[in-house]
Amino acid sequence: MADADINFYFDPVCPFAWVTSKWVRTVQAQRDYAVDWRFISLRLINAHIDYDAHFPPEYEAGHTAGLRLLRAAASIRREHGPAPLGGLYEAFGTRIFDSHTGTYLVDGRDDRGTENFLGPVLDELGLPTHHVDALDDTSFDAEIQAETDEALGLTGRDVGTPIIHFEPPEGVAFFGPVISRLPSDEDALVLWDHVVGLARFPGFAELKRSLRERPQLTAFGVTTGEAGVQEDWHGGSRRTKK
Repeated sequence: MADADINFYFDPVCPFAWVTSKWVRTVQAQRDYAVDWRFISLRLINAHIDYDAHFPPEYEAGHTAGLRLLRAAASIRREHGPAPLGGLYEAFGTRIFDSHTGTYLVDGRDDRGTENFLGPVLDELGLPTHHVDALDDTSFDAEIQAETDEALGLTGRDVGTPIIHFEPPEGVAFFGPVISRLPSDEDALVLWDHVVGLARFPGFAELKRSLRERPQLTAFGVTTGEAGVQEDWHGGSRRTKK
């Protein structure tokens, strides 16, 4: 998107990317920022990883479902331009994290990467149903890989999703922030200004703590505003360590 204020790189199955994207939308509404919603695939980031050895059993199916949905998103962008992607990601995230509880696994396959999931989203957004064919179209993977590499080139490779690039092409970029709950409208702006201010310092590299609460999302059985238990919980938002 020409003249975007923010490039937001997302994988649709990452819960922390979803919470951060809702925060960015809150900031966008108050600052009138233009956002270009771009792709980063946890499945492609971890292509070299033995999932059975490094992740819980459901992660490979979940990350693969995310890649399949990104193929459909790439198909939509190729045919309709980038304008529908914000609404598409919002529809994905609302269904996955705000309207659903329990598992998406069906016989070892994650239903989020299927026509059963994508079809109603396309209908809701008035997009052609032929985009479901892209779920199995690996020809889109090179485009998604290139955008994933683009995102990691901004931050370094030992990160996950989301990645934000503010005021591209010359502005600052960073992984996260990883937040577990949506701040108020006022706090959203305060948090944004602090994060951008920190990232703009040339010597800044990392600020981190591993203890965190589960995302305040219906999908995890946590009511917004409910006190969360602090734990070392990643939820598929990151790549694994080598």
